[in-house]
Order: sequence, then C-alpha cells, then structure tokens
Amino acid sequence: MTLSRLGRYEISATLGRGAMGVVYRAHDPLIERIVAIKTVACAGLPEKEAEEFEQRFFREAKSAGKLNHPNIVTIHDIGREGDLAWIAMEFLDGRSLRDILDSGAGLSCERAIEIAAAIADALAFAHASGIVHRDVKPANIMVLANGSVKITDFGIAQLPGGSLTMAGSVLGSPKYMSPEQVTGHKADGRSDIFALGTVLYEMLTGQPPFSGDNLHATMYQVVHKMPPAPSGCCAGLPPAVDAIVARAMAKDPAARYQDAAEMAGELRRVLDTTAATLPGTAPATAPRTAPPDPAKPRSSLLRGVFIGGAVALVATAAFLLLRPAAVTAPVPQADSERPAAVNTPPSTTVADSPVKAPAAAPPAPAGGSPKSNAAGKTTAPGNWQAALQSALKACEAESVFSRVVCIEKARWKHCPGHWGEIADCPSASSEKR
Repeated sequence: MTLSRLGRYEISATLGRGAMGVVYRAHDPLIERIVAIKTVACAGLPEKEAEEFEQRFFREAKSAGKLNHPNIVTIHDIGREGDLAWIAMEFLDGRSLRDILDSGAGLSCERAIEIAAAIADALAFAHASGIVHRDVKPANIMVLANGSVKITDFGIAQLPGGSLTMAGSVLGSPKYMSPEQVTGHKADGRSDIFALGTVLYEMLTGQPPFSGDNLHATMYQVVHKMPPAPSGCCAGLPPAVDAIVARAMAKDPAARYQDAAEMAGELRRVLDTTAATLPGTAPATAPRTAPPDPAKPRSSLLRGVFIGGAVALVATAAFLLLRPAAVTAPVPQADSERPAAVNTPPSTTVADSPVKAPAAAPPAPAGGSPKSNAAGKTTAPGNWQAALQSALKACEAESVFSRVVCIEKARWKHCPGHWGEIADCPSASSEKR
C-alpha cells in the first residue's frame, strides 16, 4: 500500500527501508518545510511485542527530542496512525556513513578522525543529559552535503528511570556492540564510546574490527578478541591514533575513555599536530610555490630564457639546429679541430661539426698561439661546466632570438638530453667528455 499522508505531512518519496520500517520524504504544509518521516509497523506482532516495540520506537523521539546539538538530528513531531507509529525529523541532505563506506570511495584518515570527533561531541552532549544511544554504527551517522555530521536513530536509547529495561536482552548491531551489551550487562556512555571506536576503526582500515562467519562468532570476537592495530592496515598512521582506538575499544569499560569529550579532544589534538603527515591527506599549510634558491641565480635566469623561447624553439628547432652558428667563422681552425670532434660523443640531436664550432671560436688565426689552442682542448674535456659558461658568454653578443637559439645549442652540446637545471646535469656527461 502506498502512503500519501501521515498526520498533516504529505509524503512525496521513499528514502529508505530498514528492518524496523520505512523512511519517507514529506512536506509539512503548516511550516512549509521538507521533513523525513520514520515509520514502524506494529501489525502482525503479538500484542505484548507490539506494545514493547511501540514504546521503544517512541522512546527515540523522547530521547532525541530533548537534545539540541549540531551533531544530533532534530526531532519535529511524533504520532501514530493505525498500525503505524511515526516520527517526523529534520530532512538531512547527505549520505549515511554506511553508504559511503560501502561505495568503496573510502575516507582519508584526516576526514575519518574529523567525523569521529564530531560524533564524540554529540555523544558527550547526550551522555551529559543522561541519554545513552546504544546503537552507534555507520548506518546511524549521516554525512551532509555541507560536510557536517549528525548522528540519528536513538531508537534503543534508554532514559534514566524508564519503565522499559529490556533486562538480559541484546539491543544493537553486534559488529559495533560493546562486550557488556553482548553479555547482557547494563550499557552506559562507555558502551557508546566502544561502538564509536569500532566505527573509527572501520573508517581508517575499510574493515570492521569484528566480523565472524555468523552472529555468534562475531559476538565471541567482540568479547574475547582484540583486532590488529589500524596502522597495520593503514601504513603511516601515527601511533597516537592506534592508542586512541585501542583505548576506546578496551574490553573493560574502566579502561576506556570515561567521557566522550575526552576522546574528542585527543582526536583533535592528533589533527592539530599530525594532520600534514596523515596518509591520504595533503599538507595542511603547504606553500603553492617553492621559495627561490639564491645559490642558483644563473640557473633561474636560464630557466626564464628557456620558457620565454620554448614555443618558438618547438616550431623551428629542426631548422635552427642544422644551420651553422653565426659565430663559427674561422675555417682553417675548424679543420684542425675535427679530430677532437670525432673523439667526442655526438649530440643527441645534431651529429656533425656545426654544433661543435662554438667551442673552436676563441682561436682566431690559422697559425694562432699554441697557448690558446691548448686552452680550447683542455677546457671541454676537463671542465664541461666552464666550457658551457664560456659558450653562454659568447651567446650574449647575439640578438634576443639568436641568443635563445645559441644558448640552447650550448646546453644540448655540453649536457645532451637534459632539460632541467644546468647545475643538475648528470655527472656522466662530464665523464663522456
């Protein structure tokens, strides 16, 4: 049967179905707002069970209705129509944490800690009001589109002095229940802290800490087994996070955090001190650009020249690199230098002597002084960086565009195949010379 109205609320869509009932999207014509309506059908249950179930359902409204906190869902109204009990609450534009985890998208460690801290704040507020949630799990945590987080479904929360004690009964989701809940003992705020620890564990590792082949195996693990530290599944996680999870999930309630606010504080201290190093997160205050290196002013200048002429060089590289350089005039001396060019490994882009000519430029006449010839021969093989600087100095006499071409020829001659900083040119280049 399709519902069109509950009380004054006009139902427009079905948001979800669970074991206990259906959640609808509805319109409140009185206040002109969108709400979510959660229903529970009592039909078909024995009279005693139906009464017990209805009381438990309405206790959610009484519990959450007393709580006004940014991380707790707001309850607007409550009612019953036929066999349906319903609660109208604020409509949350977002996804449940269960849906996010099941999607495989995953959460960064930083985001997981942020969510856990927000839920710890909500639980601390509820506990201070004497209310225990008793069913903290990913399905009851909503992550909204604006990034905020809210906890929902206080359906099995227990009010102090309430008539429904459910002694000896197991209420909650076994994978996230505390050992005292599994064994039928009284649950208090520390039980919620244990459950939050299991949720944080799953957010960090992608797996619940307790997951047996069946219900009894899972409950046995909750009581007797301690899961591996989260850092074993999430490399790089700080030891402080392992310590927080271990303390929250201690088997003995006395060994856990006694106050959810204390857990929230420790989680935020981890974010403040180690957020930049958490796996899966970027540095919180990383600068966009690196500061200039004063030790490399010439390299920075060359990089700027290279960037300025890169577009022109890409279009004309083949033509320009095959042309003889304007500064390679002395023909007789070039002939005398050819044996040295044969012994030197060729450039990766140019195979003949026109690129070799800049190194032979300093000696002027054919019968030049032996001292200048010796300098030319020892500079290139012995100190390629000095030879490069000499060639760059010769390029300064060229016009702007020709200077760019000259500089690139010199770079590729003395440091072939390297596009980075001149100072970073592989040392193997000098060995080849």
